[in-house]
Amino acid sequence: MDQRVIVIGGGPAGMTAAYAAASCGASAVLFEKNEKLGKKLFITGKGRCNLTNDCDRDTFLQNVVHHAPFMYSSIARFDHKDLMAFISEHGCKLKVERGHRVFPVSDKSSDVIKAFERALDQCGVEVHLNTPVQSIVVENQKAVGVKLENQRVIRGDKIIVATGGLSYRSTGSDGWGLKIAGQLGHNIVPCRPSLVGLKTKEKWPQKVQGIALKNVEVTLARRKKKIRTERGEMLLTHFGVSGPLILTDSAYMDRPAEEYRLILDFKPALSEQQLDQRIQREIRANENKQIVHALASLLPKKLIPVLLDLAGVDKIKKANQMTKAERQRIIEALKHQVLTVTDFCDINTAIVTSGGVNVRDINPKTMASKKIEHLYFAGEVLDVDALTGGFNIQIAATTGFAAGMRS
Repeated sequence: MDQRVIVIGGGPAGMTAAYAAASCGASAVLFEKNEKLGKKLFITGKGRCNLTNDCDRDTFLQNVVHHAPFMYSSIARFDHKDLMAFISEHGCKLKVERGHRVFPVSDKSSDVIKAFERALDQCGVEVHLNTPVQSIVVENQKAVGVKLENQRVIRGDKIIVATGGLSYRSTGSDGWGLKIAGQLGHNIVPCRPSLVGLKTKEKWPQKVQGIALKNVEVTLARRKKKIRTERGEMLLTHFGVSGPLILTDSAYMDRPAEEYRLILDFKPALSEQQLDQRIQREIRANENKQIVHALASLLPKKLIPVLLDLAGVDKIKKANQMTKAERQRIIEALKHQVLTVTDFCDINTAIVTSGGVNVRDINPKTMASKKIEHLYFAGEVLDVDALTGGFNIQIAATTGFAAGMRS
């Protein structure tokens, strides 16, 4: 008799798991509590869906922040080329953009979801929408089925939990799978937001919220230890900071967030000596102007008065009256501006969840639970997360495929 596989969750992990199971000859049933499949997938990449990253396997693993070794076996079985071929073969043409990021040619995430739906339909997966699962039925430490909210019990030979993490709750990611996993004896690594904005103690970013800074350098430090330094783009906001550099930094942080500092270098291409020479040239060229206007070319216009306040320099003072000590304070403010992190932004605004089912409780080749027989986990419910660029959807699809394959 065919193996009956029950998949809980209709995101990329769940859909790939159901497809893999059906492709192996199993009778696959997928339960999704939302009114449609791929609800979170629909909003990823600002609605364009950064499906994966067209990079080699080593680069992929380097972009997995937590527990990259756990992915060794599964990525060898289903990598970015396999995912791209799968989506393309089911009617969604793809393209590769800057940073090897892969998107649908149409720039519509709905086309990726349609490709998944076509695949599920063609291989005979039984999909039930608007069907929440209440619990997993366990007998003698074996998962034998699921109980729906209408109290109906559906028996199965293999149960795959692919219900996501805690980010974007409106898409259905409410932590159900994490709760169930904990109740069944699995260790749960405390969840926190990742790829998310950071709140700061200093309030000056609020005064210039909306300003995007390019070619700045941000150093993330925990207490006195510098963790990483990267140059790129960031955004000043009403709560603190965000943008590509900050989202990446958030992935390398842990709680308590208050232990972290961000050290900003607004002019990383210039040494302090070169910057001093630049300031002196600006002063000579604008010696009769107020300092705030004389230094207008250094930073975005709205940021100059804020910087001078941070440096303790009188904005309306004539440029030719600036002292060497004041120049040094401006240089310090430009090259070593410290922001004190107070917290992550709400997990509901995070791109992914960091934390989840401890990978020590999971077989890395099959995604099978080591606690409960016939129970499997895939996707964001696991304590595996990566940087932006399509890596997290790839993790979901890869672990989903491993869970769905006949073991």
